[in-house]
Amino acid sequence: MPASPQTVVVIGAGMGGLVAAALLAAQGRPVLVLERAAAAGGKIREVAVDGVPVGAGPGLLTLRPVFEEIFAAAGDSLESRLTLRPEPLLGRHAWTDGKRLDLPVDESAAAEAIGSFASAAASRGYLAFRERARRIHDALERPFLRAQRPGAVALAAQAGLRGLLGASPFASLWDALGEHFADKRLRQVFARVATYVGSSPLQAPATLMLVAHVELQGLWAVEGGMARLAEALEHVARARGAGFRYGAEVREILVAGGRASGVRLADGETIAAGAVVLNADAAGLGAGLFGRGAAAAVERLPPERRSFSAVTWAMHAATEGAAPAAQTVVHADDPTAEYAEIGYRARLPTTPTVTLWAHDRMAGAAPPPGPERLLAMVNAPARADLRPLPEEAIARCGEAALERLRRAGFVIHRRPEAERVTTPADFDRLFPGAGGALYGPAVHGWQSAFSRPGARTKLPGLYLAGGSAHPGAGVAMAAMSGRLAAARVIEDRG
Repeated sequence: MPASPQTVVVIGAGMGGLVAAALLAAQGRPVLVLERAAAAGGKIREVAVDGVPVGAGPGLLTLRPVFEEIFAAAGDSLESRLTLRPEPLLGRHAWTDGKRLDLPVDESAAAEAIGSFASAAASRGYLAFRERARRIHDALERPFLRAQRPGAVALAAQAGLRGLLGASPFASLWDALGEHFADKRLRQVFARVATYVGSSPLQAPATLMLVAHVELQGLWAVEGGMARLAEALEHVARARGAGFRYGAEVREILVAGGRASGVRLADGETIAAGAVVLNADAAGLGAGLFGRGAAAAVERLPPERRSFSAVTWAMHAATEGAAPAAQTVVHADDPTAEYAEIGYRARLPTTPTVTLWAHDRMAGAAPPPGPERLLAMVNAPARADLRPLPEEAIARCGEAALERLRRAGFVIHRRPEAERVTTPADFDRLFPGAGGALYGPAVHGWQSAFSRPGARTKLPGLYLAGGSAHPGAGVAMAAMSGRLAAARVIEDRG
């Protein structure tokens, strides 16, 4: 599709960019998506391991209604494009002392499981926690999550001061969980929601309980893997007239007359645009990755405010011992020390929490005989100095992660030739500008919710989508950011 001064150029075919493209095209806007990779998806990616594709990004879908709304707004339907299967477990949680907790999606079953794991008091605490998380979510969903980013005063006016204070913005998530769970292990289970946005539960506000509410509403496995979601959105956008170019790296956002006017590619080609939607980490703007003219479009993110990165191991390997669930978590022995190592000391944890996704076991499926597709992950510091972590440190971390899984009963027969490791330095190469941080700014302290940039930037004609923009990180939140960016473009351009 040839570009014109009326074209909306979308930089990046990640989740936010795909949603913005589909919704803008459905409104009759000419749209051109430029993606430097060979396929859509961004952080929803697959890697070839041992001759098979292994999901190397998010494994399960939350907030199904959000995607139903997006597909409907684009004149399509989620059900006609994808098959989603409900996941019966929120997760299988384990510790190296042999303790294990399977946490069902069903509320009554989960309360019973927690009572058996800990005590009747813990079961009651869980039900009170669920209700508190629901209230926080309900108070913030419309005025914050679904709305263009408000300031603190505007949010208080819309949510009501009582509702805002009821969201516990000044308490840490870890301390707030202590009001419901005397058992440290249960605090670990539910504190994990902070890591979903790359943050420490010791510093994140209790407001993040809203993320727990989202997860408690259910998880869905996408048949064929999460990459099929990105493909489906691309198909919808194309059906509405959007154009896509892959292997097209944008080096500069052009500025003329005080507004974004187009882009320049790495090969020197220039493309005119009436508006530009950037679906890349907003930190890349301030770092000058998109040219000097656009560098001041958002506030520069100091390295110390970056969210976590990760080290991942995509594997095709045989397992034995305890059967992993679709999502299995082996928790750290000392969570306080783990988060201190990642955050304050900027190093890999010595006894990390390990999350394992078993792709062939999604939605209760029986895995095939022989090797299965697995993704193991540990949280890691984003690199403020951009120097890669030493290879020996990565190797030690991998051994420690597999050993912790083994001690918890989950044995993986690791084969170096059937494994693909991704480090913070690799993530920085894949998604430049943030030192490998995967979730935009960290959500630390009550003010952090208002420091994430909104869809409209300081540069007229330039808009943001993706996990580094409002409302936040994660597949569903990035999709919502794309919807907000499309709405701003339509509002500003009529």
